[in-house]
Parts: sequence; structure tokens; C-alpha cells
Amino acid sequence: MPSTPDADVTAATETAATDLTGNPFAEPSTLPYDLPDFAAIRPAHFLPALRAGIAEQKAMIAQVAADEEPPTFDTVIRPLEEGSPLLQRALPVLFHLLGTDGTEELQAIEAEIMPELTALEDSVWLDGRIFARVEALERDADALDLSPEERHVLERTRLRFELRGAQLDPAQKARLGEVNQELSSLQTRFTQQTKADLHDAAVLVTDEAELAGLDDSQKEAARLAAEDAGKEGWLLTLILPTMQPLLASLTDRTVRERLYTASIERGTETWDLAKKIARLRAEKAHLLGFADFAELAVADRTAKTPSAVEDFLAQIAGPAVRNADREAERLAARAARDGIDELAPWDWSFYSELIRAEEFAVDQAELQPYFVLDRVLEDGVFRAAHDVYGLSFARREDLTPPHPLARIWEVTREDGSAVGLFIGDYFTRPTKRGGAWMNTLVDQSRHDGTLPIVMNTMNVSRPGEGRPAFVTLDEVGTMFHEFGHALHALLSDVENSFVAGTAVARDVVEFPSQVNEMWALREGIVEHYALHVETGEVVPAELLEKVRAAEQWNAGFRTLEHVAAVTLDWRWHRLSEDTHIGDPHAFEAAQLENAGLAHPLIAPRYRTGYFQHTFSGGYASGYYSYLWAEAYDADAVAWYEEQLAEGISPREAGRRFAAGILSIGGSRDLPEAYRAFRGRDRDARFLLERHGLV
Repeated sequence: MPSTPDADVTAATETAATDLTGNPFAEPSTLPYDLPDFAAIRPAHFLPALRAGIAEQKAMIAQVAADEEPPTFDTVIRPLEEGSPLLQRALPVLFHLLGTDGTEELQAIEAEIMPELTALEDSVWLDGRIFARVEALERDADALDLSPEERHVLERTRLRFELRGAQLDPAQKARLGEVNQELSSLQTRFTQQTKADLHDAAVLVTDEAELAGLDDSQKEAARLAAEDAGKEGWLLTLILPTMQPLLASLTDRTVRERLYTASIERGTETWDLAKKIARLRAEKAHLLGFADFAELAVADRTAKTPSAVEDFLAQIAGPAVRNADREAERLAARAARDGIDELAPWDWSFYSELIRAEEFAVDQAELQPYFVLDRVLEDGVFRAAHDVYGLSFARREDLTPPHPLARIWEVTREDGSAVGLFIGDYFTRPTKRGGAWMNTLVDQSRHDGTLPIVMNTMNVSRPGEGRPAFVTLDEVGTMFHEFGHALHALLSDVENSFVAGTAVARDVVEFPSQVNEMWALREGIVEHYALHVETGEVVPAELLEKVRAAEQWNAGFRTLEHVAAVTLDWRWHRLSEDTHIGDPHAFEAAQLENAGLAHPLIAPRYRTGYFQHTFSGGYASGYYSYLWAEAYDADAVAWYEEQLAEGISPREAGRRFAAGILSIGGSRDLPEAYRAFRGRDRDARFLLERHGLV
């Protein structure tokens, strides 16, 4: 006798319980806020939990598809969006550890399970029976009296089915499934190889004299990096973007060239992987009825059409090149005073900092002692969150973090009510991927009664034993930026976890994080954390004024390197499926040249071979999102300034911003919500002014 869907669910649950005896993912965590039990979790726990979760989710999907009762939000949308509770517990932990402590064992688990997870996804989105129930539910929405949030989720779910192939014929669905499987494998390989290339490209220096220009903490970090790698000397490790921070300090031009060359030439296999990924994405777009992958990608973003993105970028690219050329002339003139006849790319950061010091009197070395990581975090980032949003933070040393170098804070409101947990993991290590990011382990949901657990991760150089960790001025900005993402999750107030916090359209996910950067050097905040490590003296007001006056210096470089990377991402995904790409290096060069962005001194922020955002990080045809979201950010910062100028307190302004933007997550369309919040659409003029483009 064939089993019923209910029997399938029961069998899957019983199988999971039997197979997962002693597995910490088998049952919900009993720790505060449902924190995963990191003290108990081992790599061996993942595959059994994930496979039991996949079986559980397949049974849930089968039940949705076979259900003959009239569809409701709870019987159709919720199972699709929430999925297996077991997967919900295990997957976020696996993905987090892969980024922060991606050992070879965990990478092998990733490579093994990703094809199975991809097949699971396809089994949902390609199922015509489930799509028919979603369509029926949408037709009956008025009669069912769905809430505005439920209506929005329903509309988005129906669109996702269409964009993932639910309307294709069987042969097309079969081919799409094959394409998705191959993409999953290639993207995993790209991520893993990029991390390996990043660490393999580190530059070893054996003569301390060649480190001239670095301060003691930078030298000690390089010594520790060499020690960790089992090498003698000093290892200059790389971060993911092209330009390496140490290029601004190293006085030895030969060492600068070595470091820059190592950065820009890293990767061999990844270039061919990128080409294969782009070709498969083009085929996928064609199968789904789109001209190219970019058109497919923006269909469910706020931009909606490729032309909207291209028109937006056209406002920025030309002025950015002109600004960069003017900056290059000033840099060349300054380098000529040192006997350098022709400026090279590895000279840009060094002479840019010299000009910042000489013309704006801003010396990064002079600033460094004022930026101790712990103080920036607790007396700066947390202080701003308290002053603006009324949040308080208390260390929870009784809870085990995901890594010994990470720390946990409990977040509460003024009335003492719980908000969630925040976990900070700031120090670089060989098993951590480059860059900085935010992720969640648990999402807020009124329906489920859950509060968020939010992570911020960075790659700050680890200090020597007993010494404080310092961050650069740029890293201060990054700390505030990533905590803006954290606030988006912490202040979420939605019914359903699948639209909580940062679950918004890709091209506006950076909006709240960019807004939070406004508090970094704000009077009333900065004097609480920017204290000299030895004297306790507050950073001099005149030094901060110089920093603010110098903010637009190098804006041409920053904007051009960013727009160049946006263009690479965009051009790789405007290919048709029958376009033949030979040498990917030649393709990259041609696209930059055709766009007028091939600058002899300024490379893209990411080149194709290490462009993890686009080839494996979820930003395919979406790297424009940072600038797109910044247009909202610049407009919102102007709103904050208007509020404060009118005598509105930061706390009241923060309350309004949280209520109108942060709390709604993805429960509403962002342009619509912003229009209601601001009283009008965003004005890109503020973005252009910020970058000195008008």
C-alpha cells in the first residue's frame, strides 16, 4: 500500500531521530536564544543532520504537492519558505563555519552536500503541482483575508517559481536541473580555490629592513602570520580586494610591487571557472526566457530592468574617471619629487597617503594609536547603537562562541527586554575567508517566537600576546558598516522569519549598513572610543577635522575601482549563451576598455579571478547593488541631518528610521516603504555629491 504524505513526514522524522542519536542538531537547542551548542558540534555531525533534514524537507514538499484541501498560507507558503527545522538548525552553522574556520574537513563536507541541496531546491521550484497551489492561493488571497506581509510574501514566492523554471516543459526542467547542479559544483570550487589562492599569494619578507614604514603592530602581525604558516620571517597576508592596506605604508618600492603583483595576479584555475560559470548562467537565463543572466537577475530586484542599472551607472562612470585622472596628476607630481619618473599602480596608495598627510595633514600612523579594536567596538559601535536605537550590550562569557577568538554579547532594550545575541569574530586566521560580512544563525519571527542571533566577521591583524589590537580608519568604517547589517537583523519585527532583517532585494541589502557608517566619526560618539592607547587622550578635534576635510580625497580612485568591478560583473552576465569566450583575461581587458574604464593605474576592486562576490557569493549581476543602495543611504543620511538640525534627538530619529526601514525587513517592497518613510523617492543627487561627482 503506498504511503501517504503524512506517513512520509512521520517516517522521515523517525529516521532523523534514529540516525541522529547524540547529534546536537537533532533537537532544538536548549541554550539561550536557541544558540547552537558550539561546545558539542563537531564536523562529523553535519552530514547525518543535513541528510536527515533533506529527507524531512522532501516529505514536507510531497505533502504540500499532494494536499487536496484548499491552499492556505500555512499549508503552502510556510512549509516552502521555512523548510525542514533540522536544516534550519544545521545549515546556518555549516555556512558560518565554512567562512570563519573553513578547514579541509568542512570544505569536503561542503563539496559533498551542495549537489544534494541544489537538487532539493530544484525539487521545490520545478514542481508544477506546488506552483499551481501557489497560483490558486494568490487567486484566493482576498477571500482568505491575508495580511499585507503575507500578500507580499505570496507575490514574491510566485515570482520566484516563475524565475526558477516552474513553467518550463519537462525537457527544459531536466536541463535546468543539470545546469544548476553544475553551477553548484563550480561555485563551490571557486569559493574554495579563491581562499586557497588568497593565502598562497601572501608575500614572505626575510629582511626586516624591507618592512620600513610599517609600525610595530603591523610587523608583529606579519611575524605571527609567518609563524602560523611555519615560515621564517614576516608574511604579508592579503585581503580579498585588489588594493592591500600595507601598500599605503611600505616605503620600499620593490616590496610594494611584489605585494601588488601578488594581489592582482593571484588565481589561475579560478579564471576558467569564472568563464564556465558565466556560460552556464547565460544558458540558464535563455532556458527561462531571458536575453541574458543580468536580465534574469534584476527581475526580482528593485532595479527591475538592465537599462535602469546601466542608466544609473552612466551617471557615475564618466565623472569618476575624470576625478581619478586629476588625482593621478597630483600623485605623479608628488612621486616625481622622490625621483620617480613614472607612477605605477603599486605607488598609488603610498603617495595618496603622503598627500593626505602633507596637504590635509592626516597621517594614518598618527591616527592608529587612537583606534583600539575593543574600544572602537564597545565604546563606539555599541555606543552609537545605544544612543540612536536604545540598545545595550552585555558580555555572555557563559556561552560558547563558534570560535575561541569570537565573543558573545546579549542585546537588550531600555526596558530590559531581550533583543537577541550579537557575536563578533574580528581576527584573521588561515582558515577564514577574506573580507568582512554579517550573517545570522537564528532569525527573528513573531510566529515562531524566535529572537535573532547575529554575527559580524572581519579580518583584523591579530596582536602579539598581551598587546591591544588596532584597526585602521577604514576598518573603523567597516565595523560600523557590518554592524549596520547586524542592526537590520536585531531590530527586525516581522511575523515570518523568511522576511526578517536582511531578507530584502539584493540591490538594497547594503542600504542600512551604509547608513550606520554616518556615526563612525560623529561628534558625541567618536570622543568616547578614539582614546590614545597610552595616554588616554581623546583624539584631537583638529585631527578629526582634517580627516573629515580629506574624505573626498581619493574619491576618484575609490569610485573608479568600484565601478570597474561592477562593470566586470555586469559584462560577464550580459553574454548570450552562444557567445564564445576564449581567454578570460582578454575578455576582462576588452570589457574595461570598451566601457572607458581601463585605467593604467587603477585596477578593478576585484578582478575576475578573485571576484568571489559575483562568481560564488550571491552578487551575480548584483555588484552594482552597493552603489544602488548607497543612493538610498546618502538620501537617508541627508534626512538624518535634517532631523538633527531641527532639534530632533538622535534617539527619536533612530526610532523613526527603525520603524520605517529596519523593522520591516523584507515584508514590504523597499522603494514603496522608503517613499512612505521619506515622503518621496530617493534623490541620487546626494550620492553624486558625496563622491565629488558634481
